[in-house]
Amino acid sequence: MAEPLLVMRHGEAGHGVPDAERELTARGRREAERMAAWLADREDLAGLRLLASPYRRARQTAAIVGQALGLEAEALSLITPDDPPRAVADWLLEQPQGRPLLLVSHMPLVGALTGLLVEGRADRGLGFPTAAVAELEADVWAAGCARLARFITPSDLN
Repeated sequence: MAEPLLVMRHGEAGHGVPDAERELTARGRREAERMAAWLADREDLAGLRLLASPYRRARQTAAIVGQALGLEAEALSLITPDDPPRAVADWLLEQPQGRPLLLVSHMPLVGALTGLLVEGRADRGLGFPTAAVAELEADVWAAGCARLARFITPSDLN
């Protein structure tokens, strides 16, 4: 089994235009902090690579997670809300193995990506509440080849 892939939706964001500049609400920051603490307690994520959409709310969520883990988030331009999940799957195939990945992104991409990797169809994805994390396992990050190992939301950690 390859290292895990964690797919996270950003915390709750306020309204605004343009969409790329929407910021986390106070609730969104608390959600991200709760998930960051949970991730920081995990000993199996050594060497984690943290990647975030360039949209502000995803960068803010990743910064909170990164602070808890002692990591800097990298921007990944192909994980914005409407990017095609197949392009992300192709990108995953190009990544070296041996290092877990955490992608901080948006709906509908996070749902479509998990659907594509687990079910082989982007229209079969999970509905992600804000700051939820899906943990996937696979030998190869191709359509239909992953297994959903865990799905956790901030409210699960109360």
